[in-house]
Amino acid sequence: MIPLQATPANGIVADFLADVGIPTNWANPIGSAITFVVVLLALYYVGKTVLMPVVRRSLDRRGLDRHASVPLQRLARILIGFVAIALAFSFAGFGNILSSLATIGAAATLAIGFALQDVLKNFVAGIFIFTDKPFRIDDWIEFDGNEGVVEDISLRVTRVRTFDNELLTVPNSVLTDGVIKNPVAKEQLRLQFLFGIGYDDDIDKATDIIIEEAEAHDGILEDPAPTVRLTELGDSSVGLKSRFWIAQPKRSDFVKVRGEYVKSVKERFDEEGIDIPYPNRTLSGSLDVSGYEAVADD
Repeated sequence: MIPLQATPANGIVADFLADVGIPTNWANPIGSAITFVVVLLALYYVGKTVLMPVVRRSLDRRGLDRHASVPLQRLARILIGFVAIALAFSFAGFGNILSSLATIGAAATLAIGFALQDVLKNFVAGIFIFTDKPFRIDDWIEFDGNEGVVEDISLRVTRVRTFDNELLTVPNSVLTDGVIKNPVAKEQLRLQFLFGIGYDDDIDKATDIIIEEAEAHDGILEDPAPTVRLTELGDSSVGLKSRFWIAQPKRSDFVKVRGEYVKSVKERFDEEGIDIPYPNRTLSGSLDVSGYEAVADD
């Protein structure tokens, strides 16, 4: 027979069972079992109906996405269930059993921790991603030479869809240990493009064309205003770097706006007779063939 600790809760139930004719040696364990079930269900119900709404409101106030809040709510329910079981054990008088289970659980946790270090590392990294929010679902990110759009964030891995339609499953620790570039984290994004013109072309005229085409494009912001700076004197061209801003950036917007803008500047350059030179090399020299006689075919 498992030794039970007498508590007011299981004692009341055991006394009631004894009064209705159940032998004492059966009344005590049955009373403890009934007490355990009743207390467990009552505490879990209270936790689910009272504490879980508080947890959800707290997560909503922090502005977490639904995908981020669902795993945290799941963890909260598991914690509530564990606390309910522990308190139910105590109320039922299973103190010795609870202590034994706690010792076994601690040893098992230590062994599992050593065996699953990488999993736990990625799990903790996932928590940091949910709380720090370096990126969100549908964000365009760049990391370790890769780039793509975030499709899914879990507590262990993040799934990124590349622009070649490849799916990358990235351990969360990779994203928290390295540098992540998130071009769409803010409401505006600055783009740059280097235009090369010939050394004989009018720099001021080319600068005016680059500015005018930027101001004429609907996708380019007026504030901050586009700018142009002479940044390079190359072997065959003068480099004019254009800097301009777009709003609510996505990679598709970035590629589209930049392509249309560069095309319009190129067309204006052609109309105004401004050359866009390309690198060329001139080979000079001679080949001395004196002393060699032509060999006729047999």
